[in-house]
Amino acid sequence: MVVPFAGTQDELEQLLAGLDRLELLPEDTVTVVDNRRRPAEPAVRGRTRVLTAPERRSSYFARNRGVEGRTGEWIVMLDADVLPPPDLLDRFFDPAPAERTAVVAGRLIDSGPHPGECATAAIRWGLHRSTMSQHNTLAGPWGYAQTASCAVRRAAFNEVGGFREDIRSGGDADLCYRLRAAGWSIESREGAASVHASRRTLRRLVRQRLRHGSGAAWLNREYPGSAPGHGSWPGLVKWTFQCTARSALASLRGRREEALIAAVDLIVMWATELGRLLPNRVQ
Repeated sequence: MVVPFAGTQDELEQLLAGLDRLELLPEDTVTVVDNRRRPAEPAVRGRTRVLTAPERRSSYFARNRGVEGRTGEWIVMLDADVLPPPDLLDRFFDPAPAERTAVVAGRLIDSGPHPGECATAAIRWGLHRSTMSQHNTLAGPWGYAQTASCAVRRAAFNEVGGFREDIRSGGDADLCYRLRAAGWSIESREGAASVHASRRTLRRLVRQRLRHGSGAAWLNREYPGSAPGHGSWPGLVKWTFQCTARSALASLRGRREEALIAAVDLIVMWATELGRLLPNRVQ
């Protein structure tokens, strides 16, 4: 298992504690790759190896570093903000993947508010839209598995050269597109369910969507038609007025939750579209 990390020291401790609950076989390994500019010292914490990779701030660069030197048939990828069940590894491989399956996508569930925490607009929107569901990304001719929770066959991973290391976002889709072009396939495992920590504030949600927009624009340049935007700027302005009207009407009718979701939809859409103007490359 490989988990890239770029948070605070407290968050690193929480991550390591969560990973320590995993049920592992003797041959299984867990590697956290510290991708911060000033990472902690390399270490072994319980059953988890902590590597440092500050040379390039990219989760895909970090994942490639975590894969190096390991020989297992499968590489399980998790994001640092994903809480897996103890038996996640068993769930990925029940039933066994087909011979030409390169990627097994785990199920991702958006987390709600923690006990005693206020259900913010960002949290409520994430729950309503199921933003991290693999169903949102696996569907259609350009479907792909999110590296927030998936297992990748090492032979296939090595065949296509691993992740692109010079991008901020979109590397999971890029990897899946290259694997499919090489004749590999993707499977889904609904039973391999993990909880993904929803963005707790609108500010964090907007930052996430700006990054996603940047990655989507890059993908659409690399693979035309894979991640088109929402249309022309006049069309976006028209959509903005329509969405604003829906939110206002729902509010007037007392449907507060519907009004809130429509308002956050508008914020998210504009953040994503503006993100398409930002560079996706990292040095």
